[in-house]
Amino acid sequence: MTERNRVLSTRTIAWWGTGIVLLAAVAAALLLWLLGGGTPADSSRLDALRTASSIVVGTGGAAALLLAARRQRSAELDLEQKDHDATQRRITDMYGKAADQLGSDKAPVRLAGLYALERLAQDHADQRQTIVNVVCAYLRMPLDGTAEEVQVRKAAQRILMLHLRPGGGEEPAGSYWPDIDLDFSGARLVELTLTYCRIRSIVCHETTFTEESKFCYTEFRTKADFTDATFEKRADFRGVVIGGERDAFRGAKFEQHAEFAEDARVRLAGALAKPGYRRGWPAGWAEEPGDDGWLRLVPR
Repeated sequence: MTERNRVLSTRTIAWWGTGIVLLAAVAAALLLWLLGGGTPADSSRLDALRTASSIVVGTGGAAALLLAARRQRSAELDLEQKDHDATQRRITDMYGKAADQLGSDKAPVRLAGLYALERLAQDHADQRQTIVNVVCAYLRMPLDGTAEEVQVRKAAQRILMLHLRPGGGEEPAGSYWPDIDLDFSGARLVELTLTYCRIRSIVCHETTFTEESKFCYTEFRTKADFTDATFEKRADFRGVVIGGERDAFRGAKFEQHAEFAEDARVRLAGALAKPGYRRGWPAGWAEEPGDDGWLRLVPR
């Protein structure tokens, strides 16, 4: 049977309507004939029938209202699902186009891809960690050293910094992305600045920091891993807060100046420093000469 055959035609609806009207007329005539004598007993029976009819009609109306509500709810859920699917398709399309732009051999196109990903993350909070992972993966790729590529990478680092700063007010700024994890393992980062940020965690295992790197007054809530990292220039960790109990800088090399606050609660066991540069270590830590020409950080 086809869909057209299953749909009620106008003629069928008219016949059913006529039948219901005739049935109601016959029922009314029958009631008048049986209970139209005007006696007290007939009046009582008519009152009882009217009451029962009112209950039946009211119940039918309630059932119709419930059916209409169910249909409305079903239509709303269907519309909501369609909107959700359309949004997901739009997000997927935008994400795919931006990721393709990051793979371009032209620096302006790569920049456009970064800013497209930034807008997508700002508008869709559930996509932020995924997009941050993509940006971190881009920064972990080999650095070709061209001036254009350095500028693109600095732009990527600046995007992360701006959205990891909660701001100075009681409530975080609208541009702040909370609960973000960064993974720069093995990357070569040029003049990284992550100051006044609040970040859930950061992993910089075997990361090389070229130029000056700044982490002033940044909080890493759960952990910070700088094991075997290399700081080629000045490293500024004043006011940094690192959660967790692990030795965050084991094997890290400070080749020039390094600055930590006196009261910083940072574990520096196993960190290395090159002699001849000014450094400010937290209270409780001292430099000890090693056989390989490096100074080792040890507890006092």
